Amino acid sequence: MEHRKIGNSDLELSAITFGSWAAGGWMWGGTERKEAIEAIRAAYAEGVTSIDTAPVYGQGLSEEIVGEAIKELPRDRVQILTKYGLRWDAPVGEFYFKSKNNQGQDIDIYKYAGKDNIIKECETSLKLLGTNYIDLYQIHWPDPTTPIEETMEAVSALIQQGKVRYAGVCNYNDEQLKLADSVVNIISNQIPYSMVNRKIEEVVLPYCLANNKSILAYSPLERGLLTGKIKPGHRFSEGDHRVNHKFFSTGNIERINVFLDKIKPLADEKGATLGQLVLRWTLERPGITVALVGARNVFQAVENAKAMSFSLTHEEYSFITNGLSDLELAI
Repeated sequence: MEHRKIGNSDLELSAITFGSWAAGGWMWGGTERKEAIEAIRAAYAEGVTSIDTAPVYGQGLSEEIVGEAIKELPRDRVQILTKYGLRWDAPVGEFYFKSKNNQGQDIDIYKYAGKDNIIKECETSLKLLGTNYIDLYQIHWPDPTTPIEETMEAVSALIQQGKVRYAGVCNYNDEQLKLADSVVNIISNQIPYSMVNRKIEEVVLPYCLANNKSILAYSPLERGLLTGKIKPGHRFSEGDHRVNHKFFSTGNIERINVFLDKIKPLADEKGATLGQLVLRWTLERPGITVALVGARNVFQAVENAKAMSFSLTHEEYSFITNGLSDLELAI
């Protein structure tokens, strides 16, 4: 497994980082705790030492699962990435969306990153994760009700206290990133990026490249759509958010599978799956430092890690990239 330096820090993350949203079950049709723990440990055995989580994933369950999974691992060889700024237990900040928790109860999600809230969230996360420090602490979504300066001053204080090593952001545009960076050293921006979702290449990615901010790409497999395993008529589990997601229309699924059929012979030649080939391509893109990939069981975790077991020639990389120019999605 390749480990990559993040921004101007001495933090190194595994190029494939374990994304634990699905491990928390929320919006993914539930979870099997034992399988999730085994998946994290299997990924670690393959060199995936970095784990990304968040309080809202399962309303604490994902962080709790991560904490249990790593408790027997050497802490200095594991990099914990978690977040703050989404509340489901109080109507504060800006309303985001309505949802249901893992028990099927209605909950409202709010964006809120006030100073006192961040301090409280950090303490809760440390307890659930079973650790005394977080390697990378990230605001989950911009909160328009709180000045960015206030938010980042709180994170700076946590860094001074030794509870957080480095500050990152998620889903920030270039102006928000610049303002946050004026208060505390921001080393990364976690943002969606995939073969079929490359909007950040217009402004955010060039800004990050110019200012030495690493991009942690989430949804690089577009929630499983780029694995070739989702065909027209696919039936999702109850509570799975993908059922109404714009990328998962019948037409888009058909168009993406036509593209995947074109690159499958290259995957076969590499002895790789389509998902592994997609991840390998993603991690070759300029400015993309890390790909966050979810896994719900040991098989998926090991399969994701193996994406770093082969390389692409310039010609192979160009073949894939050129093929994307014909892919037009209705989104």
